[in-house]
Amino acid sequence: MNNRNGQRNNEESAGLWGRMKAGMQKTRQRISEGFESFIDFSAVDEEMFDELQAVLIQADLGFETTERLLDELRIRVKEENLRGKDEVLRALSDLALQMLQAEEPGRRDLQLSDDLSVVLLVGVNGVGKTTSAAKLAWRLQRQGKKPILGASDTFRAAGIEQLQLWGKRVGVDVVHHSQGADPAAVAFDTVKAARARECDVALIDTAGRLHTQKNLMKELAKIRRVVQREEAGAPHETLLVLDATTGQNALRQAETFGEALSVTGIVLTKLDGTAKGGITMAVEEQTGTRVKFVGLGEKVEDLQPFRPKDFVSALLGEL
Repeated sequence: MNNRNGQRNNEESAGLWGRMKAGMQKTRQRISEGFESFIDFSAVDEEMFDELQAVLIQADLGFETTERLLDELRIRVKEENLRGKDEVLRALSDLALQMLQAEEPGRRDLQLSDDLSVVLLVGVNGVGKTTSAAKLAWRLQRQGKKPILGASDTFRAAGIEQLQLWGKRVGVDVVHHSQGADPAAVAFDTVKAARARECDVALIDTAGRLHTQKNLMKELAKIRRVVQREEAGAPHETLLVLDATTGQNALRQAETFGEALSVTGIVLTKLDGTAKGGITMAVEEQTGTRVKFVGLGEKVEDLQPFRPKDFVSALLGEL
């Protein structure tokens, strides 16, 4: 049985690598094309570092993250007397992986309690909160847990119906009110229903846009207070959902939500098909919040745990 489980885990890991590699193709291609301009350089000099800086910024690693990587790369080049493009790129990959793995073990795992856990999904409209909530519920089911979904996005016309459709698709109950209802009341009822139905995890899909940003943050804070009163330690996770295709705009969203809420993790959607996959590193580096899941397609199984080694291989592995 252990061999069978190990084989299945290896197959799933290989499948993730394949989806990650395919999804990051545009980002990897952008970086590869950038290196063509100094492919014949025989010396590791500042001209090469300038080219490398431009390439990484174009891939949306951001200025600060790029500068940190290059500062450490300069030290590595000097200490190990690296020569040639290939040696430099291998060192760059190693440093990128170290940056993503500089953390205590398990920090990217969902931090769930032994009893009922409450997870809030927050973010602006259009980033994939609703689908991510349902896909996460599907993953939890596969792990032997019993989830329930709460439709607290009562302001968006199709928000409730969309979550209901996804709930049917993955076989998970959805707690909802009518459009325009109090989102905090839906969150309250979701936690109550989770208790009554002996669920393990309550996943609450929240609104992404009200009349002003201030109103949105106040509404999200109200939802937090309600679930805190109803369930000790809640919310156990507040996951910020970001759209990888928006690049630096995703970073600004992460900073805004991080200032207003206690964000515990990031779900980065639409990583497949974007030329801006480097934003993954920028978000982590500049907010200190870890990416816990990535979206690599439209299928229910395409929401996957983020694995730094696979990501760096997909980003730089073929150079």
